[in-house]
Amino acid sequence: MECRVLSIQSHVVRGYVGNKSATFPLQVLGFEVDSINSVQFSNHTGYAHWKGQVLTAEELQVLYEGIKLNQVNRYDYILTGYSRDNSFLEMVVDIILELKKTNPSLVYVCDPVMGDHGVMYVPENLLPVYQEKIVPLSDILTPNQFEAELLTGRKIKTEEDAFEVMELLHKMGPGTVVLTSTDLPSKQGDKFLVALGSQKTVKPDGSKTSQKICMDIPKVDAVFVGTGDLFAAMLLAWTHHHPTDLKAACEKTVSVMHHVIKRTINYANDVAGPGKKPSPAQLELRMVQSKADIENPAIAVAVRVLE
Repeated sequence: MECRVLSIQSHVVRGYVGNKSATFPLQVLGFEVDSINSVQFSNHTGYAHWKGQVLTAEELQVLYEGIKLNQVNRYDYILTGYSRDNSFLEMVVDIILELKKTNPSLVYVCDPVMGDHGVMYVPENLLPVYQEKIVPLSDILTPNQFEAELLTGRKIKTEEDAFEVMELLHKMGPGTVVLTSTDLPSKQGDKFLVALGSQKTVKPDGSKTSQKICMDIPKVDAVFVGTGDLFAAMLLAWTHHHPTDLKAACEKTVSVMHHVIKRTINYANDVAGPGKKPSPAQLELRMVQSKADIENPAIAVAVRVLE
């Protein structure tokens, strides 16, 4: 039985971000991916120059209409990332509602890309759409700490705070929540980044189970673009294979990330030369070169089960 994903994200001609970051890894793992590109840019906006076009809500509707007219609008998963327009996001909501009607067991994976380190990089009027419409529809949610705080109106200072915030997010809708990065101190020292996850599942007999996990991810001294998009895509893939075991799904997800990032930084440093800072072009993810790691990741990051 084929598994089909509708991915609504940005697209770049050169490099890996949005759909370019999600499609290849998902295809490698056997998923059929239908991509709608919310923007089409020459490259990501971390370069000195970029050019391109932005898809409007009306254009999104036209594309979806074409899929619907051919009666090929049945999906197992929807994946969404960066969106910076209110009407576009509202149209995404309409599409998800319709697709969930067509297939009630459809799983919606949402990366609520709004900002980081205390700064919003989307218009503020998107926040209520995420809070009131997107998060209640989502099954798997992958915010960073700042986005989780925005969505719940609660600050995270401790691990306990983080799990309380994830509990609030569960109450809003999603059964699986992963805080992809936090500012919390790692037990392994300052060279590690803490990520946390919480999953609530209902067994066939109706009984409920929950799992809470903690990951200490090695930090890399460089700015990568497209890693969040890769994370959400890999979490989709590995939760498909481990639907009730967040530990196993996250172990494989963060291990894929680790191998891709390690290969990328080694390549970038080699090309830049000794003592030189790699350019955005040199730091593009080494995705194709990481095909074997994506398919069968050696576990490089241990995930601890807290409950």
